[in-house]
Amino acid sequence: MTKPQLPSSLSAFRALVAEMPRRDEAAAQAARAREAVLTKPAGALGRLEPIAEWAAAWQGRHPPAIERIRVVVFAANHGVAAQGVSAYPAAVTAQMVANFEAGGAAINALSGAVGAALKVVPLHLEAPTGDITVEPAMSEAACVAALGEGMAAVDAETDLLCLGEMGIGNTTAAAALCAALFGGDGTHWAGPGTGVDVAGLARKRAAIDSALAVHADAGGGPMEALRRLGGRELAAIAGAVAAARYARIPVLLDGFVCAAGAAALHALDDGALDHCLAAHRSAEPGHGHLLQRLGMTPLLELGMRLGEASGAALAAGIVRAALRTHGAMATFAEAGVSERDD
Repeated sequence: MTKPQLPSSLSAFRALVAEMPRRDEAAAQAARAREAVLTKPAGALGRLEPIAEWAAAWQGRHPPAIERIRVVVFAANHGVAAQGVSAYPAAVTAQMVANFEAGGAAINALSGAVGAALKVVPLHLEAPTGDITVEPAMSEAACVAALGEGMAAVDAETDLLCLGEMGIGNTTAAAALCAALFGGDGTHWAGPGTGVDVAGLARKRAAIDSALAVHADAGGGPMEALRRLGGRELAAIAGAVAAARYARIPVLLDGFVCAAGAAALHALDDGALDHCLAAHRSAEPGHGHLLQRLGMTPLLELGMRLGEASGAALAAGIVRAALRTHGAMATFAEAGVSERDD
């Protein structure tokens, strides 16, 4: 598939999403056919079984391969952090990026555990987005640039892409975006995020409701909602998801913020995330609501709420195991095992 050009406008990005390639049905059928004759009762491996078909369909080959796992973490700062919506100061975003680069964060350890290459993409940390309670998060040019940076971060020589984020205040932006896309208010979508107390949660809900009121009459559809209420890392995630589709790379989405960035694509085209799986369901309440809206069942539920692509890296091990099982098991004929009597 031809690599898409970086978008010059939000309308150009919408057109790019409209033209995204569909699944390879021949590869999917080959995976189903093999799964049906492996030495086990049909369905005995539960959710591991359809993962092989999913990977084959979106890689466009059978058997699917998973030698090159890449984790990409986008980091950005948010003007809404000034509203006291996080338990940590905005300076922590840059400090955590330094920690990633030094190898000291959870995602460094988890990427290493599954043999994944880690890429961290800081997005103009010196320039926080606008405070969404009073103004749009980004100009169109800034949003388009972030979409393009997300697209450019995708290496075509990848078998599985794990996406994540870091940004103080970004669960507030994610909740506001989800409310704009799917309805609801701050009470429905907001959770503790980094661990705010009761007063902090009240401020967070109020900030979301204020943002929704300020931008209520903006119109313009999902991409305009992303521009006004999201953030650079949410836009970059949307761009990376689209670029992965063109490169035939299956994607694991991490937690609430990551899924919110991808949700803008789903709102444009309800098949736009078919090449993505939800890696886990985080402890953030809004994530569960969002996964229901997206029609996604998470692979894991471990009570995590860290971000950083931590859940996606963990789930990559499950995908690798599923593909290894699909490829390495013997068929009934190869093993000389009798099939069931019908």
